[in-house]
Amino acid sequence: MIRRLALAAAAAALAAGTAVVPQFAGRAAAAPEPTQPALTGRATIGSDYLAEGPRSGAEVSSDDTGVSGPFDGQPIPGFSAIVDNGDGTFWGMPDNGFGAKDNSADFLLRLYLIRPDFTTGETEIIRFITLSDPDRVLDFEITNPDGERALTGADFDIESVQRQGDGSFWIGEEFGPFLLHVDADGKVLQDPVPLPGVASPQNPLLDGEPNLPQSGGFEAMFARGGFLYPILEKATTGQDSRSRTIFEFDPTSGEYTDNTWTYRTDRADDFVADAYVGADGIPVILERDNFDGAAAVVKRLYALPGFASAAADDTLSKELRFDLLKIDNPDKIGAGDGWGTGDPFAFGFVSVEVAIELSDGQVLIANDNNFPFDDARRPGRPDDVELITIAAEPVTAQANPNKVIAHRGASGYRPEHTLAAYELAIQQCADAIEPDLVSTADGVLVDRHENEISGTTDVADRPEFADRKATKTIDGAEVTGWFTEDFTLAELRTLRAKERLPELRPGSAEFDGLYEVPTFDEVIEFAQNSRTCTGKPVEIVPEIKHGSYFDSIGLSQEEKVVEDLTEHGLADAADLVTIQSFEVGNLVELNGLVDVELAQLINCSGAPADQPERPYTELVTPEGLAEIAGYADQIGLCKDVMIPRDEAGRLLSPSPVIADAEAAGLETVGWTFRAENQFLPAQFRSSDNPAEAGDLAGEICAFVGAGLDVVFSDQPDLAVAAVGDCAPDGPSASPSDDPSASPSDDPSTSPSDDPSTSPTSPASPTGAATTGPSEDPGAPAPGGGQPLADTGALLPVGVLAGAVVALGAGAALIGRRRG
Repeated sequence: MIRRLALAAAAAALAAGTAVVPQFAGRAAAAPEPTQPALTGRATIGSDYLAEGPRSGAEVSSDDTGVSGPFDGQPIPGFSAIVDNGDGTFWGMPDNGFGAKDNSADFLLRLYLIRPDFTTGETEIIRFITLSDPDRVLDFEITNPDGERALTGADFDIESVQRQGDGSFWIGEEFGPFLLHVDADGKVLQDPVPLPGVASPQNPLLDGEPNLPQSGGFEAMFARGGFLYPILEKATTGQDSRSRTIFEFDPTSGEYTDNTWTYRTDRADDFVADAYVGADGIPVILERDNFDGAAAVVKRLYALPGFASAAADDTLSKELRFDLLKIDNPDKIGAGDGWGTGDPFAFGFVSVEVAIELSDGQVLIANDNNFPFDDARRPGRPDDVELITIAAEPVTAQANPNKVIAHRGASGYRPEHTLAAYELAIQQCADAIEPDLVSTADGVLVDRHENEISGTTDVADRPEFADRKATKTIDGAEVTGWFTEDFTLAELRTLRAKERLPELRPGSAEFDGLYEVPTFDEVIEFAQNSRTCTGKPVEIVPEIKHGSYFDSIGLSQEEKVVEDLTEHGLADAADLVTIQSFEVGNLVELNGLVDVELAQLINCSGAPADQPERPYTELVTPEGLAEIAGYADQIGLCKDVMIPRDEAGRLLSPSPVIADAEAAGLETVGWTFRAENQFLPAQFRSSDNPAEAGDLAGEICAFVGAGLDVVFSDQPDLAVAAVGDCAPDGPSASPSDDPSASPSDDPSTSPSDDPSTSPTSPASPTGAATTGPSEDPGAPAPGGGQPLADTGALLPVGVLAGAVVALGAGAALIGRRRG
């Protein structure tokens, strides 16, 4: 921003002529050198492996995989916890069996001694111990009341384990939730220790109303300094939906201390799946969502750097250690074994439930395959049990020559404005993500392109909200549908996102119905908890939608944006935030409220909603740009304003807007670059099929060659590849007319070496994005201009028509942008 102001000054001289975000404890003072996970080994246990034991799975049947019980033995349905013996062997502990109390009475609770060979990929099952209660310590009814009283999945749901110096095990489970203490042979040593004041619906000793959801107990537990730290998998009744409580337990006294801490998940529906303490003494949390395969969003390891110094009751800060959905795999370990086994490798199982650090610093990760239900790798075939080792390696990716902003996330591949779209955009090496902001009835900023949400959610299919359908006038246009300002946040939370144009983007539409509408608060934290491919923080580029309209109904958004940014420590000029708006007045207001960068958006036609008498054509004159530089740092330009099109849809010569903006000290941002023919200039289209991908790289290079600084794109992977390939002085003056030159079907345009197995880089987009009052329609601009190869630089007369109207006194632009 300071550089831009300096440029502006030099140019002028030459011309001369609902929920409160908690304060996080223990943020690290300085970020370590960026690293990325690399796959170093992989071993499996076949899903069809049966250990010795009685028949099991009598009540089990999976429509997805076609596998049904009973089984002639005991399956190993993955592991929920692992203990390292330090000699290449491990104790692996499955959970309660088949996923439910009702169907797991014939599944025996065990720990298996295993020896995985991470070179050959084989895993030896050496022996097992079975949990039992022969001394009749338990004072409630169990499945096997006689004999050795072997414990089953109908008695406890065991999920986490820590071994003590005497060889005994403390086990965290979920039905209580209880802590179980068993000896080295699995025999129960004492009464299960309940969690005071907390009980699940499946607690056998339940007295009163439960206050913890089913399967919300001690999925994770770490040991530190002689204490155990069990962590609830879900929030308790009345607790913030993203809060997970860490408790402190003294195994010597057998009692809990009064100390607790709060960990916040990325999403309300995420789970704390495991935890360990690294050699550096820092606890690390494994957080996961409940999706698998390409739908997965969160499979991450987060360090808690401030835990040692945090006071009791603090909300802990977290720092990304590893994203398990993008693991470097140059040696192609496991390649060809189904989804996510290419380079990058993805551990995108529903139940990623094991993470432990090994003595050499590598981290072992394993899945609970929920046999026979999960089929992430190969749909229709039960997943194997997988154990992988990963190591931290230096980040090698180079910075993008031009900044790439993921337009509504990777909206070419996932329903827009979802954390899934943002996660994929970050994997695809975008520098920044864009949330569009509108308000709920209770004043919470949520992430939707428009306040009318029937096109991007399933609200129209919800009979309970049928009476909310309304017709309103928004920025002078009559709109009918369902509006965010008529819903509370809690009501919006019940909706699910969908693809805006399913006929044009059927690949994205496959993810309809999965993802919730995120709040601005969640998007901010997700960005803060993520890193770009170069290991840098992810920039946030929010757009305030319909500012004047929301002001008129008492839901002003500008102050709330500043409040949310401030609460997350993002209100300073050095922070990676840029606020955008198509209106003028709110940017002028924000210039006096916050120090982050501001961007004036310029539409293809029309005028700002708060200054309808002044067309955008006036704002992009040298005088208008100089005024914008007084309150903003960037100008976000519709593509047709920078390089207009002729009647055939071909690019003409660049207009002077980019050069004039640079002369005024404004960084130029171009929107929106999309791979589909519907939005491409004629010379970059691959066919007459509007949904087919054309030569997006060619179009981007034309604009970068004209001086564009920043690229907005629905397909960040293709945009990143394009800006990396553009020659320093831009593309040739005359783009190719040959559709066969299109790279749209060439896997080399994707960062992935193997699009068929990579989770991050779809081979090619399959549709087109929406158009609207703030979108470039992709249609040819009638009127003047010269072909791109010729001289001349005319504005698109037909697109940016309108009289030049002087600013009225009430719309005067004030102040210089602060540096």
